[in-house]
Amino acid sequence: MKIIRAGVLGFCSGVRRAVDLAYEEAERSKGQRPVYTLGPLMHNPPALEELQRRGITILAEKHLPQNLHGACVIIRAHGISPQMEADLRERGAAVIDATCPRVKASQRQAAAFAAAGYRLFLAGEELHAEIIGIRGYAGTAVFAVVGSAAEAEKAAAQLHAKLPNAKTALIGQTTISAEEYHAIGEAITPFFPNLEIAQTICAATRERQDSLRELLDVVDAVIIVGGKESANTRRLVSIAEAAGKPCALVEKPADIPPDFFKFNTIGLAAGASTPDTVVDAISANLNPNSSHGGHGVYGGHGAVV
Repeated sequence: MKIIRAGVLGFCSGVRRAVDLAYEEAERSKGQRPVYTLGPLMHNPPALEELQRRGITILAEKHLPQNLHGACVIIRAHGISPQMEADLRERGAAVIDATCPRVKASQRQAAAFAAAGYRLFLAGEELHAEIIGIRGYAGTAVFAVVGSAAEAEKAAAQLHAKLPNAKTALIGQTTISAEEYHAIGEAITPFFPNLEIAQTICAATRERQDSLRELLDVVDAVIIVGGKESANTRRLVSIAEAAGKPCALVEKPADIPPDFFKFNTIGLAAGASTPDTVVDAISANLNPNSSHGGHGVYGGHGAVV
């Protein structure tokens, strides 16, 4: 079996920063004070297990201890609302902000639009942590969260019926695909031609999606490595499925479907919160004779292992 890796793999810079901050705090605390993350730091089970081994515990937002004096709480890469951050400090926690800088920029943009009197459309998943955090910064300025062009068109029509002259803006979840974001913007502009579209899609997301598309042309099937709760990982799966390529979302080697061992060439792509070690383990499970340390290039894009 030949295994070809996508040209872009491993932690994105935002997740790497969050993990590094968490590791540094765990080392600094050395068990002398509790270290928590508010919700999962990222959506990747093996990476979260490593944090737990280092003594970092996930704190559920809905079950916060009344007293957090002496504890450190790390804000996840997806960010949180300013109201939640203030609540943590009121409970006595020392707060470390590990919000991805790109997400932080979206939060600030949302707050600026709200202060200027805009009505906002947020493109993404309504219950995703990033969108929830951005809503906290925009407050009542958010008119709708839309996950598709059809939802955007319906929401825009509703707002136009109420406020036809409203100033409007669109902010996207950083992990949304460029195609989805463009389609959502196109659905809103007939109602609000002056819609301001914030360029919030993360470059790391685009790079992983483009790298996967290049890979699809040269493999029989593809395995997407990442957490099932990860939005950017699920979008990689959608891209592979739309291309008609056999595809599996795999969190750990045991998740590899038996049928995938029959393919001659397997492509490996991964979400932005997937550690290299997990990709290496899955590669080794597919082909024990492969060398995950190689730097061979297939067609100038992917590493052949």
